[in-house]
Amino acid sequence: MKSNLGDLNALMAVARAGGFRDAARATGISASGLSEAVRRLETALGVRLFNRSTRSVVPTEAGKRLLERLSPALTEVESALDVVNTFRDRTAGTLRLNVPVSAARLVLPAIVPGFLAAYPEIRLEVVAEDSFVDVLAAGFDAGIRYDERLEQDMIAVPIGPRVQRFAAAASPAYLDHHGRPAHPRELLNHACLCGRFSSGAMPPWEFERDGEVVRVEPTGPLLVSMGTATDLAVAAAMAGTGIICLFDGWLRPYFDSGALEPVLEAWWQRFPGPFLYYPGRRLVPAPLRAFIDFVRGPSRSPVR
Repeated sequence: MKSNLGDLNALMAVARAGGFRDAARATGISASGLSEAVRRLETALGVRLFNRSTRSVVPTEAGKRLLERLSPALTEVESALDVVNTFRDRTAGTLRLNVPVSAARLVLPAIVPGFLAAYPEIRLEVVAEDSFVDVLAAGFDAGIRYDERLEQDMIAVPIGPRVQRFAAAASPAYLDHHGRPAHPRELLNHACLCGRFSSGAMPPWEFERDGEVVRVEPTGPLLVSMGTATDLAVAAAMAGTGIICLFDGWLRPYFDSGALEPVLEAWWQRFPGPFLYYPGRRLVPAPLRAFIDFVRGPSRSPVR
């Protein structure tokens, strides 16, 4: 048989108070409501749980046995609910994010240390990959994606730089030996270091200048997995193997050091920065709520 948890709590309240009226004052539930709850239990169990008189309400032998077993069980339930209340009242718990490798490298380093310092009771788990998984089905609380890969029916919050660029680059030694291309189509005559998504797709290199968009499908001596093996392509570019096309932010340290030289900079294409996205639901977990508010900053409105 199935019993309502509220009816069991009513039974305990009446037993503790020694009567329906005192239990009503203690719980805020009417005496008739408590009486009806006890009656439902007795009907479901098929036994009387209280002996009632005009002066007293006393548990029967069956009632005593039930209360002995029920009391610790309900105490454990209350303790379990208190744990959940703790998560509601204080910001604690685990936050799991699924992000592209580029976001783990270029976006999160400016956010994560400050966030974890502000919320020391949150444990952040970040899985970086470039296969586009269903973040909810995979057990993540939220993900980071670029606009063209956002899933439907999700709430999106801007995160990181709002404008990014794809940059082409090569080592000065390579360019001195093979020449510096003046137009994107000249890349077809160069050794290019290419990337491929886990799906097998090889995106073209796109360039834009004064409204003109040029797409190039380069070839070259090295093909790497996007994200996970990108550092290998960067190392090959610095060694003089060929020309690479990657996020400007990823290559910027090598520009600053002189290890790489910008190529076709006037043609570098701009695109919107990424978004943090999560399900459109009212009860956002406290760790995710804190992260969203932290990303938005104090001037933004709180999460719904």
